[in-house]
Amino acid sequence: MDFYQPYRHNQMDHNAESRDSKLGKGLQNIDDRVDSGVDSLREDVAAELERVRLDCVPAPRIPENCCEPWRKELTEDGDTLLHLAIIHEAKDHAMKMIDLSVNHSFLNTQNYQRQTPLHLAVITEQPAVLAQLMSAGCDPQLVDNSGNTALHIACKKGSVTCFSVLTQACSSSQLTAMLTTLNYSGQNCLHLVSIHGYLALVERLVELGADINAQEQCNGRSPLHLAVDLQNQDLVHLLISRGADVNSLTYGGHTPYHLTYGRPNTAIQKELYELTAQHLRELPDSESEDSEEDDECQSDDEMYDDIQLMG
Repeated sequence: MDFYQPYRHNQMDHNAESRDSKLGKGLQNIDDRVDSGVDSLREDVAAELERVRLDCVPAPRIPENCCEPWRKELTEDGDTLLHLAIIHEAKDHAMKMIDLSVNHSFLNTQNYQRQTPLHLAVITEQPAVLAQLMSAGCDPQLVDNSGNTALHIACKKGSVTCFSVLTQACSSSQLTAMLTTLNYSGQNCLHLVSIHGYLALVERLVELGADINAQEQCNGRSPLHLAVDLQNQDLVHLLISRGADVNSLTYGGHTPYHLTYGRPNTAIQKELYELTAQHLRELPDSESEDSEEDDECQSDDEMYDDIQLMG
């Protein structure tokens, strides 16, 4: 390959959090950029979700013993040349390597942060490269060192086009697995889009089969509990309309209604009071354990207090 050259030094830090400068970039289409402000553009986002379609044709398998020297090159961070091409958005080089490695384990190589090329394509918001990787046989179920699949990252970023590419290109069994996978903070994809208020993605995940009452592993909060915690009235309405259980209990025995105490939005409190079973309206005798569990379970980039999203 004409772009082959050895890499021995650290090219750049490509952790998801180090790419924050790219979060503001939009994506106009499958090759460009689209705005990820889903919470305020629900209709536009829903149209975008409907528009994006993939035509994935199975490609021939490349023999594992067919070794190209450029596949063996690694930086001190464990990045392959494909990782680097995606990080630096060298699309032509990335596409060429993908085409030469269809169904080869090279495409699933994880760097020292356990990021695959698929993770990096989502982080850098390159849906065309993402689609090509999926067509070439990348495994979307692999997780990084935070326990996130590529779909978790798309949900956290609110990247509508990457979300669409991943959910349409994977098999039904892969999609089911990704919807139930908890990252190392104990959160699945629905928890992440609920925390960040991406209403259109909440709707789409529920349509795809995500459990609307799934509990966070650390404290047992459902998406409805999270919506109350963050005082997101639109999300509360949406989840209730989609069948969320208003009587679900955290591990500390608290319903979503209990979490309205001390919060400023009385409309949420009134709505949940009327829907909550009478015997579950009173606060449990024990003190809340949820906040203490939150402190132990939150990761640095997903910390939030009871009212405001942090970081």
